[in-house]
Amino acid sequence: MAEAKVNPMLKLGLELGPIVLFFAGFRFFKDKTFHILGNDYSGFIVMTAIFVVLIMATTAILWKLTGHLSKMQLMTLVLVIVMGGLSVWLNDERFIKMKPTLLYLAFGGLLGIGLLRGQSYLKLVMEEALPMQSEGWMILTRRLCAFFFALALANEVIWRTLSTEAWVNFKTFGLTIALFGFFLSQSKLLQRYALETPPDQP
Repeated sequence: MAEAKVNPMLKLGLELGPIVLFFAGFRFFKDKTFHILGNDYSGFIVMTAIFVVLIMATTAILWKLTGHLSKMQLMTLVLVIVMGGLSVWLNDERFIKMKPTLLYLAFGGLLGIGLLRGQSYLKLVMEEALPMQSEGWMILTRRLCAFFFALALANEVIWRTLSTEAWVNFKTFGLTIALFGFFLSQSKLLQRYALETPPDQP
C-alpha cells in the first residue's frame, strides 16, 4: 500500500510537536511537585507521562493520514511507551533518559548488521528519495552507523553526569543539531556519488 501524501508542514508538526511541548512543559513545571494518588511526582515525570500520550496520539494520526508507519517511527513509539511508562510507573526518570541510548544503539546495530552482510540497509529505505551509487551508500551507511553509536554514548555520558535540565536541552536541541550537522557534512559525498536519474528510470 502506497503512502498517502500529507502536507509536509503538518507532518513535521506532528513529528516534532510532542518534543516541543515536552520541552515547554518541562521548563514551566521543572520546579513543581505534583501529588497524585498518594504519590509525589516531579514536573519531569508528569511531562514524561504527557509526552507518552502525545507520541501515541500523533503517531496514530500519522498512520491515519498516511496509511503507513516507518520502522523508525514504530521503534521510537515502542521505546517511548516502554521506557516512558517505566519512568512514570516506577517514578524514576532514568528510564526515559535511557530511551535515546537504546534507540541509537538499535539503529546503529541494524546498520552494522547490514554492513557485515555487505549491504546498506539505509539504501533500502532511502534510495527512492536519494538516488546514489552503491559505493556512496556503503560509505554513508558506515559513517551513519558510527554516528549513531557516538550519539548513544553521548546520551549516556550526559544523563549520567549532568542535570535533568541539561539532558532535556541536549535531547531537544543537541541531538537535533547533531543530526542536521551530520547530514550537512555529507553533502560532498552525496554530490560525488549522486545519480542523475533514479536506478529504475531509463
